[in-house]
Amino acid sequence: MVIVTEKARQELKKLLNAKVDWPGARLRLIDRGRGVVGLGIDLESPGDDVIEYKGEALLVIGPEFSSSLHTIKLDVDNTPDGPELVISEEKVEQPVTAFAAG
Repeated sequence: MVIVTEKARQELKKLLNAKVDWPGARLRLIDRGRGVVGLGIDLESPGDDVIEYKGEALLVIGPEFSSSLHTIKLDVDNTPDGPELVISEEKVEQPVTAFAAG
């Protein structure tokens, strides 16, 4: 599951407008390996979830994150240098399923 706060959407829009000069390109949530999640630049693919802000597509998220056992949250921390986009991740506990013997 991926959660994107309203403040994060605003920062993603600023980042997309400032850094991406590729028509149709969006920011993409990517797995950088070793448990590190980051952002890249890519085009939307079939099966992607799309995060929008004020009607503009900003971030695409592949199905691998939707089915993950982790909750990923994009939010903003206010730092002395200004707002900073933060990506955090926490593992979701697996529910225990009981089966009746029959």
